[in-house]
Amino acid sequence: MQASDDPSATAHEAGPSADIASSLVALLPVVLRRHDELLAVKQADSGRHVHLNAAMAEFLGREPAAVLGRTDTELMDPALAMVLRAADASALAHAGPLVSDHRFEWAGQRREFSVLRLVVGTGEGRLLCSVWTDQSPVRQKEAQLRAALEQIEQLQLAAAELRRELSGQGLRDAASGLASRGHFEDQLQREVDLSTREHREFALVFIEVDPAHADNPAALARVFEAMGRLVRGNTRVMDASCRMVDSRFAVLLSGVGLATAHSRMEGLRRQCATQIVVLDGNDLGFTVSMGVASFPHTAHTQDELLAACEGALAEARRRGGNHVTLASIRLGSSD
Repeated sequence: MQASDDPSATAHEAGPSADIASSLVALLPVVLRRHDELLAVKQADSGRHVHLNAAMAEFLGREPAAVLGRTDTELMDPALAMVLRAADASALAHAGPLVSDHRFEWAGQRREFSVLRLVVGTGEGRLLCSVWTDQSPVRQKEAQLRAALEQIEQLQLAAAELRRELSGQGLRDAASGLASRGHFEDQLQREVDLSTREHREFALVFIEVDPAHADNPAALARVFEAMGRLVRGNTRVMDASCRMVDSRFAVLLSGVGLATAHSRMEGLRRQCATQIVVLDGNDLGFTVSMGVASFPHTAHTQDELLAACEGALAEARRRGGNHVTLASIRLGSSD
């Protein structure tokens, strides 16, 4: 912040009276009481401490009475005291509040503080108030998050390599790691035949990735990999799943009715909406739309089942995406 050329502003920045300065110093501990900030108030000319709060005393490892009347040089390592004294001098020469960052070793730990300095009062009664905010916990969480994202990205790269190996054998879709479409269609035909003979039901689900990353092939590749992992985690050995084309997936839930299929797919939808997918250190969010149909309750033939699923998916997308829609139950039998 630079000093203004406006004379009225300059007069205002000259500082409050000594009484107002004392009031401000008295008020600061009350303002900071519910926070972890460290407060120190020094004489501007001598640099001697005239007030500090309990948090600052604890940080210095001294009783408040042992700090009052002393300078930073008497309380800290000379190199650190020199840095703080230079920052204090900059604040005293500044025409308003000044914030600076300080990183140093303290009690065997790496510490980082953001320090707000403000001069109050005028003349020989000037005081320098310093409010220290510990940035170490924030930086530690940021580092942990970066490490977690890097680990997730490495796992995604390893999974992508495995998918490429399997796709080379014609068994898996390279993008998602799910079964090939041809294998899925064979299993769907067998499930229709079995359900027709044994009068049992099963559900078919079409899943479409909502178009948030349609123009970013690299992002879509990571989303498809995540979809494959989530679909596998929400299906059983007797079920089947595949990536049909582009952003379209299909899931066959063997021996499952419409209500159960809806419940399971709703859980999958929520997982997709909260899944962490990382590309170049950035978290990609994505959602999906789903259409659910069942055989024979919403369709009596394989073609009708595919059409019912398609219609339910279209309705989910019409509702804005991130939605699971059920196909209508048909009454009677086909001719």
